[in-house]
Amino acid sequence: MVEVELARILINEHSDQQIIYLREKNGKRAFSIVIGIFEALAINRIINQRKVERPLTHELIIDMLHSLGAKITRCLVNDLKENTYYAILTLEHNGKTVEIDARPSDSITLALHENAPIFVAESIMDKVSEVDEK
Repeated sequence: MVEVELARILINEHSDQQIIYLREKNGKRAFSIVIGIFEALAINRIINQRKVERPLTHELIIDMLHSLGAKITRCLVNDLKENTYYAILTLEHNGKTVEIDARPSDSITLALHENAPIFVAESIMDKVSEVDEK
């Protein structure tokens, strides 16, 4: 597993497809994932520390998890099939680890909400990453 961070987000409000770039935390590899507008806007709110008056979907999920005593511990982008990425969101609840299949965009958004680490499987990094000189 390779720990990554959100390097940048490109939002085009005239398109359904937005792009996030994930960069290796202790390296130079990076790659992009196409996500939806709602997830992109949610990530943008997190980055810019903008609060919403009423909870939107991701805030609602975080509030529900907190109410149940659960905590997000990590996001793992674990697979790539036919140009579609897959992820697992890992939670801790009552001393148990729970893994939930989720879209990478939702998993990354929730992990960013909670400052939880984001990881990518080494096999995916090897397959899709490019060297980011920044």
